[in-house]
Amino acid sequence: MPDARQRRRLRLWRGVKDHLSKTSVAFFGLAVIGALALMFVYLFSETAPIFSDPEITPVSTYPAPGGEQAGETVHAAMERYREIGVRFTDQAHFFFFRPDSGEVIKHGRLQRPAGVEVRSFDTAEARHRLVGYGLDDGTAIFARHDYDISYPDDERLVEPYITYPEGEGEPLDIFASNAYPIDAIGVQRGNRGSAVVAANNENQALRLVLFEEDVDFLTGEATVEREVYDIPWPEEGVEITRILLDTTMRNLYIGGADGRLHYYDVANLSDPRLVGSERAIGGDDAQVTELEFLLGAVSIIVGGSDGSVSQWMVTRDEDRQRSLTEIRDFVGHNAPVTAIAAEHGRKGFASAAADGTLQLHYATSARTLTQLALAGGEQVSALSMAPRHDGMLAVAEGGGFNYLHVNNPHPEVSFKALWQKVWYEGRDAPTYVWQSSSASEEFEPKFSLVPLTVGTLKAAFYAMLFAAPIAILGAIYSAYFMSPRMRQVTKPAIEIMEALPTVILGFLAGLWAAPFFERNLPAIFTILVALPIAMVFASWLWTRVMPEGIRKLVAPGWEAALLIPVVLFVGWIGITASPYMELAFFGGDMRQWLTDQGIDYDQRNALVVGIAMGFAVIPTIFSISEDAVFNVPRHLSQGALALGATPWQAVATVVLLTASPGIFSAVMIGFGRAVGETMIVVMATGNSPVTNFNIFEGMRTLSANIAVEMKETAQGGTHYRILFLAALVLFVLTFVVNTAAEIVRHRLRRKYSAL
Repeated sequence: MPDARQRRRLRLWRGVKDHLSKTSVAFFGLAVIGALALMFVYLFSETAPIFSDPEITPVSTYPAPGGEQAGETVHAAMERYREIGVRFTDQAHFFFFRPDSGEVIKHGRLQRPAGVEVRSFDTAEARHRLVGYGLDDGTAIFARHDYDISYPDDERLVEPYITYPEGEGEPLDIFASNAYPIDAIGVQRGNRGSAVVAANNENQALRLVLFEEDVDFLTGEATVEREVYDIPWPEEGVEITRILLDTTMRNLYIGGADGRLHYYDVANLSDPRLVGSERAIGGDDAQVTELEFLLGAVSIIVGGSDGSVSQWMVTRDEDRQRSLTEIRDFVGHNAPVTAIAAEHGRKGFASAAADGTLQLHYATSARTLTQLALAGGEQVSALSMAPRHDGMLAVAEGGGFNYLHVNNPHPEVSFKALWQKVWYEGRDAPTYVWQSSSASEEFEPKFSLVPLTVGTLKAAFYAMLFAAPIAILGAIYSAYFMSPRMRQVTKPAIEIMEALPTVILGFLAGLWAAPFFERNLPAIFTILVALPIAMVFASWLWTRVMPEGIRKLVAPGWEAALLIPVVLFVGWIGITASPYMELAFFGGDMRQWLTDQGIDYDQRNALVVGIAMGFAVIPTIFSISEDAVFNVPRHLSQGALALGATPWQAVATVVLLTASPGIFSAVMIGFGRAVGETMIVVMATGNSPVTNFNIFEGMRTLSANIAVEMKETAQGGTHYRILFLAALVLFVLTFVVNTAAEIVRHRLRRKYSAL
């Protein structure tokens, strides 16, 4: 017996241990909460920049390089490093200059014949750097501004020069034989060569001249063939103001002074066809004042005399008939649109108006990003974007140049682009799409998170549909009906399954299960339906038909072992009978039968993922549920039995209610595990981001998408930050689910704690 001093020391030591225990538990609990908070802060810090507002900042203003005596500016542009700009005038002069100061570096004049005036001007898609002049003698000038980049003494040197894609700079004959002035001109360059489309309004003449290039693959010698095609006039009395020809030389768009757009199919140049006309600008006096292709020349931006800005594109209706369709509007100007400039590498563009206002827009996100009013409020006559989207040149009607810096790193992101249907280029209707990259330079990134979120829920739903009933019913049987000796074997065996790497399950699911399921589809569904029925029927035979003497040979709690032969037999029967069922009911090919019924079938689909992921989730749900059921006080079930309840009645009315908080926690933890699973989904599905719950199609989940695409992204880019946003969505989704589960668990515990 310790004396008083020893007892005091023991109490003191016990107090120290209690204090250390409480402090440690509190510290590490707070550390877990802090770690979760830091994860959220980090994800948010990487995501927040994509929601920042872009800015247009004036840098410098100066008179027109070369002076106004050379004519009015019709076009201005910059090379990719913004070290050199170029100015073209209505007298066919060109000036290379410093964009930040206006200092002229080099100047010259295109070969415009003496006494011939410029009547019209156009540029090709911005990446081609082509300009075209329409002259009043029916000829056209076709030129290109180019830049040589070298690095003498490790310093970048940019040398500008003018080239002539067709000929040596001599004017090209368009209407020269008719002496028709070119009132409107459109120029373009594509895989087939260069093209000029010219219109004369007085004589209603519309002509396309194609300079088709052919390169001899043996000698490398290039030859150019000139082909002339007359295009029918859109409508009697139409005055053409703008002309656009796409880079494929298949689609021609005409803008009229009556506010209408006319669309031609010129794929067969020998038989050009007017497909349709649509009113793009409302009002009796409305005009199409500006018409410009977006990157890729698939859709066009229309600016009107009423200040409206809209995007149009060729779509197909249910009968596969093509028509020109307005797919979105942008915030307009308060004055007529006088200039539109498309970005070189994205689906963005800038617009300018007669009141001197500039606006930045982005097509995919359907946003007007920012607006700036130029000092003086003069009309903007020419506008261009830098190739890297970080600068802009705006030329005022009075001749002054405005050099502006643009900070617009993430225009692709908006709530609509992420969570609503978007009408993408090449699609016939708005839809949800995730497609972040392509081999094409003019590709339109599609960043809808809806397919990924639906795919995440789809994978978790089918996994839980397979795993939850098996795990919960197995836990109830193991904890309440199974013999202790058998439980000592089965429970650790199932819990060991949790240690199996999911990459192994994904490997087996993708390389073995998916082809096996495809070959034996009737067997899979037969087994899933017949196996529970066979087990119930076998149990009924055992309890009702089997002689009591034989039943006594099996100790209580070991009856489940008798079902193993039943499971094996049903599986063998299902696989053996599968070809015969396929022949009898599905014409010999169930997959083709599903396709004929309009049900798409992918080999790696949600059925495979649900079963494979279900095996990964079963140990978690089983272990927690089994402990919850096993730890229900025995006096509760024994009291129910004493009152005359059967064992199953005691389980259903007492045990399950008491264990329900633990079982619910097990299900939600399993659901959280399924939502965050990565490797099984990556390896066992086609990773196709579809928006449906078709069990025969695959999916792409948020976690799998991050794992697959993070290595492809440029750090700090829009794609990179949207993947962090996907991680944040996944984090919030699991947090909300777990929080809701904890609330429900506490309510269940309070409700049944009195039992």
